[in-house]
Amino acid sequence: MFKSHYRRFVFILLIMASAIWIVLPDNPGIHLSFLDKDFEVVQGLDLQGGLRVLLEADLPETTEIEPEQLNTAASIIEKRVNALGLTEPVVQVAGSRRILAELPGIGNPEEAIATIKETGLLEFIEIRYEDVYSLAPGQRIKTDFGLEESDDSAEETATPTPASDEAQPTPSEEEAVDTSEDKIFHTVLTGAHLKGSGVGQDEIGNFSVALEFTEEGGEIFTDYTATHIGDILGIVLDKQLISFPEIQQAIPSGQARITGHFSREEANNLAIQLNYGALPIPLKVVENKTVGPTLGQDSLQKSTTAGLAGLCVVMAFMALYYRLPGLLADLALLCYAAITFALFKTIPVTLTLPGIAGFVLSIGVAVDANVLIFERLKEELRSGRNLRTAIDLGFSRAWPSIRDSNISTLITCLILYWFGNTFGASIVKGFSITLALGVLVSLFTAITVTRTLLHIVLDNIHFAEHPRWFGI
Repeated sequence: MFKSHYRRFVFILLIMASAIWIVLPDNPGIHLSFLDKDFEVVQGLDLQGGLRVLLEADLPETTEIEPEQLNTAASIIEKRVNALGLTEPVVQVAGSRRILAELPGIGNPEEAIATIKETGLLEFIEIRYEDVYSLAPGQRIKTDFGLEESDDSAEETATPTPASDEAQPTPSEEEAVDTSEDKIFHTVLTGAHLKGSGVGQDEIGNFSVALEFTEEGGEIFTDYTATHIGDILGIVLDKQLISFPEIQQAIPSGQARITGHFSREEANNLAIQLNYGALPIPLKVVENKTVGPTLGQDSLQKSTTAGLAGLCVVMAFMALYYRLPGLLADLALLCYAAITFALFKTIPVTLTLPGIAGFVLSIGVAVDANVLIFERLKEELRSGRNLRTAIDLGFSRAWPSIRDSNISTLITCLILYWFGNTFGASIVKGFSITLALGVLVSLFTAITVTRTLLHIVLDNIHFAEHPRWFGI
């Protein structure tokens, strides 16, 4: 038993040394061949400022939007804003027709909004040969996607791509005529069924863009190409014409290739446009708000002050009321704070004001277990138990209450986190994460750290065994 306490003590020291190293403000991180990790505090939108953008489906109110379509669109937007180099952007579905994007630390709001606006609808449109010479890449056009159509309207919309681009005409800007005012092009497919695209190269070094469709999209594309050999299939992103290759043959494999005189960069840019533009529904920005960092930093300073004040008050109470066990519990509480904050930097956890509130609340939870243990310890001492037996009984008999109360708190955190994924309740998500981490770490510090410290002290300081050191 004597050796086991010291083994645990060494283990605790190693954990504390690691936690303190991670918590250091100038921590260099770990940069090895097999592990590259920085340890930084990730601040949320309300702390460091940034941009909040609300997007809405740009379709008639009568058009039904499937939840899966919104979720897919949110996922694509998240990938696109990640390309801006932002820290922990939050993109989530907001209701039945909207998507909310929170972009902390954004340096150029106009660029971010422009990027989000560009994540529009990918369409494959039917182009007649007589219209080809009135079109040019980059030209804005109108399509019939999302418009109310009669019962005898054309084919079902979905997602997909063409076959070849070698015969693609390239009219000059003088020849191009804006047809957006007098012609609407029919949408054959949309980005909803495009699985992905990438850059390919043939044996003589020509670059092309390979396309792959979902099963449903492949069927639609196969049927269309089989009946439109020699026709033109235009590729449109955000109502802007990207390319208009010719369908040279029926394509039954669910895969297609856009060929032409591409450089590697041009092929790569087109593939990126197709991947990021494969939204199942068109979106428009209905609201955007810039959050300044001044208010966030002021709130952060006040929250930090409140947290330190709460920590000091709790430590003072434990030391005055429980004496020696309280002092050791205070040491365990400092361990708790260091380990928890180290976890925040390691995971990392995006800190928001509600998240900081959860951390401050968990300080009280961290000593809650010690209060139960020490009260049981006093009862055992009053009943005539010797000190070491009383300590072991105090911990073992308080454990069922500690276990059940903390499990109840963790269940509550899980529920808050789950509802935090819905629009309007995201404020509680950070709170639930930090509180849950605090509860788990507090179990370790209260049960393992405090108990180990008590035994180490009693094994080496004999006058500490006097009952007055335990408030008896």
